[in-house]
Amino acid sequence: GAVVSVEDHQVEGGLGSAIAEVLAKNHPTPQEFIGLQNTFGESGKPLELLKKYGLDTPFIVAAAEKVLKRK
Repeated sequence: GAVVSVEDHQVEGGLGSAIAEVLAKNHPTPQEFIGLQNTFGESGKPLELLKKYGLDTPFIVAAAEKVLKRK
């Protein structure tokens, strides 16, 4: 009944957008998008970059809790 899409690149035009399009046409569902928000990525250690860009576990859990409140 709710969706959190997580992608390690821009959210605009990414996997989350494709999921949203299918859901909108077939079964409207609350969705949260996790990914780079209108910014360019950088080089660095993978775990540090996940944390910097909000792609690690705490952000995913927070997004899931947020979207579940909208059900």
